[in-house]
Amino acid sequence: MSSTACYHCGLPVPAGSNFSVRIGGVERPMCCPGCEAVAGAIVAGGLDNFYRYRDSRNERPEEVPPEDRWAAYDLAEVQRQYVRPFGDDDRQLASLLIGGISCAACVWLIEKHLGQLEGVDKVSVNANTQRAQVCFDPSAIRPSQLFAELARIGYRPAPATSANSEDLIQREQRAALRRLGVAGLGTMQVMMFAVALYFGASSGIETELQSYLRWVSLLVATPVVFFAARPFFSAAWRSLRGRSLSMDVPVSLAIGLAYVASFYATVFETGEVYFESISMFTFFLLLGRTVEMRARHRAGLASGGLAQLLPLTATKVEKGEENSVPVAALAAGDIILLRPGDTIPADGEVIEGESGVDESLLSGESAPRQKSPGSTVYAGSVNSDSSLLVRVTAAGQATRLSAIERLVERAQLEKPRQVALADRVAGWFVGLVLVAALTAFAFWWHLDAERAFWVALSVLVVTCPCALSLATPAAVAAATLRLQQIGLLVAAGNLLETLPRITRVVFDKTGTLTRGEPHITQIELLRDGWTEQRVKDCAAALESHSNHPLARAFRAWRGNLGASELRLHTGQGVEGVVDGERLRLGRADFAVQPTGAAAPEIPAAEGQWLLLADTEGPVAWIALGDSLRPSARGAVARLQAEGLHTELLSGDQSAEVARLAAAAGIRDFRAGASPEDKLAHLQQLQRRGDKVLMVGDGLNDVPVLSGADASVAMLSAADLAQSRADAILLNGDLMVLPDAIALARKCRRIVRQNLTWALGYNALALPLAVCGLVPPWAAAIGMSASSLIVVLNALRLSRSRVGKRPVGSSLPTGQVSSESTSRG
Repeated sequence: MSSTACYHCGLPVPAGSNFSVRIGGVERPMCCPGCEAVAGAIVAGGLDNFYRYRDSRNERPEEVPPEDRWAAYDLAEVQRQYVRPFGDDDRQLASLLIGGISCAACVWLIEKHLGQLEGVDKVSVNANTQRAQVCFDPSAIRPSQLFAELARIGYRPAPATSANSEDLIQREQRAALRRLGVAGLGTMQVMMFAVALYFGASSGIETELQSYLRWVSLLVATPVVFFAARPFFSAAWRSLRGRSLSMDVPVSLAIGLAYVASFYATVFETGEVYFESISMFTFFLLLGRTVEMRARHRAGLASGGLAQLLPLTATKVEKGEENSVPVAALAAGDIILLRPGDTIPADGEVIEGESGVDESLLSGESAPRQKSPGSTVYAGSVNSDSSLLVRVTAAGQATRLSAIERLVERAQLEKPRQVALADRVAGWFVGLVLVAALTAFAFWWHLDAERAFWVALSVLVVTCPCALSLATPAAVAAATLRLQQIGLLVAAGNLLETLPRITRVVFDKTGTLTRGEPHITQIELLRDGWTEQRVKDCAAALESHSNHPLARAFRAWRGNLGASELRLHTGQGVEGVVDGERLRLGRADFAVQPTGAAAPEIPAAEGQWLLLADTEGPVAWIALGDSLRPSARGAVARLQAEGLHTELLSGDQSAEVARLAAAAGIRDFRAGASPEDKLAHLQQLQRRGDKVLMVGDGLNDVPVLSGADASVAMLSAADLAQSRADAILLNGDLMVLPDAIALARKCRRIVRQNLTWALGYNALALPLAVCGLVPPWAAAIGMSASSLIVVLNALRLSRSRVGKRPVGSSLPTGQVSSESTSRG
């Protein structure tokens, strides 16, 4: 009807129009082919919720050709769901889900093909999750072009959402089972005919019956070749179009040539037929790939997009009324209600209620953490006990969950050197296999022409570069997943390569070895007219905009006084104008610097001492106390037991550094180190031959985190520190560090085992096949088993028992009084 509005753009639908798209289970009218094409692409991409939560109707896509099926992915509203800014420039990162990936060679082909496009900076494909991270310049290339290029080389792209991922997995598993069933039934049937032919050949079968059995075998084997084995031919064609060689090339040649030769023998009634070998070969290959695919899917589901776990809606409280609103519409300052069982949709501060919150997604710890008014809650965690009223402090891309996901994406863009090398070697290996097959054929043609073809067939099949390509990435993926489960988020692709070579672990103090929850233990006034309350109020005003751990000590007095012209001096302190007076708070030499006076001597009493000074000189000493993390002493002891040197490197000038080092069991320590001093010390250690793991959390740690061989930042660390670290410690448990090093060493052992197996298997199987000792069906079993063994061996890492620590390995909470990083 003409009065009906187009569901996409809102314009009237012309009378007699039959354009429509099924959205949310209902046929929605469309006004033109353009709207139909765009809406259809949105629905096909699994982005139906776009229509539920859009703010307004969309523009009619007059400029979009109806045949352009990917144009919808250029819409700004749609891009918000799978494209995000990346880095400090105008680059963007698209998260894509790619159907049709069958082996490591597919990964190489996709990365190579997209990487050659103008405007694409970097491509990383994860075979386990079947996700691709594409960093591109939006001024040079559109997302729709990425989709079109992937489709052009034979893959099925879609935006990377959890719904799409689960749908892709289900479709691929159903398709794999159908193909496996056809190959299995075909193999059983054609084997019966083959037995009759073999026995008939020895006892004298009639020509008519022999011809009949061959034709029936051809009829049964044909769907096996053209349906069940189709993925091999499709992948081989993609590979050749991309000017590369994958294992599917020799496999497809083997199946195709054997089928053509048997077809010729059947039609012209000459030579032998091997339909049973073709069917059996296809069945065993599909069986191996199906088992491998299910193993990859299990790993992929556990490490899918974190932000996709957020709910679609939230309960917003406004003027006493509760309303369900889309999570995408939440903003800082909104009040939301969390009922028991609700997934928290945004970061926020509890303003009413008490409840336990499951933060295992972020920290790896399954025990709920108690939250009360003033506590911080994070997006992605689950409210478990009772209702909470929460004020949103960060939503959408500003949440900690999104920051963690961006770190994961950064890691995925970095392919370990071992993986890249194995991929290149595998490509050359396939070429050598083809040469070996031709050589074997020529040799046997002169020795025994009847066997030449089948020996060459076995050579093509039995070799397995897939195992070589999977040896490293399968192990790295499993280890990365296990590290995330125990509380360490890997943010750099080469971390697992570096950790086994670490010889020294250097810790920052405040917020790293200590809890990062400082409190005022003593105030020593240095000038008449000042009171302890005024000192606290001024210090709180200076620290009001700081996210440094030290600022938490003054949280209770925030708002009593206002501050302006605030300026942070990294590693030294803060300055600003409070109540008309210019004040400085921090290290003694920094605080008195404007006066030109010498820095006063730090009090001998225990604690971390900060000096408050104005333009006339020192005003008061403020002593801060902090407690050692319960896991610190146990972690240091385990690291030392593993033969690693430990060291404390702090910007604090007080004697607290020495006391803390002794309490943690660290013999080597250095106090009063500026960011420049820390970096110089790190470089000196590296020149001596040490491989250094740096653990820190402050802005002053950014240079050393960037310069260390490997680095870990605490979850509470400044954003810049997290962005420069190779990993994030999610749960504050320092015992994870020795666990991570142990797991990295185990990963290295398993990679070596996988590579040894892959190379050893090929070194043994290839000569046997060339000598004619491996029939094609046995070659198929060997090739499938080789890849499967590599994957299953790697999956042992995902079940590694690291993290199981004996009772008493951690220090009791609060045993040692300590600091909060002297801004250093």
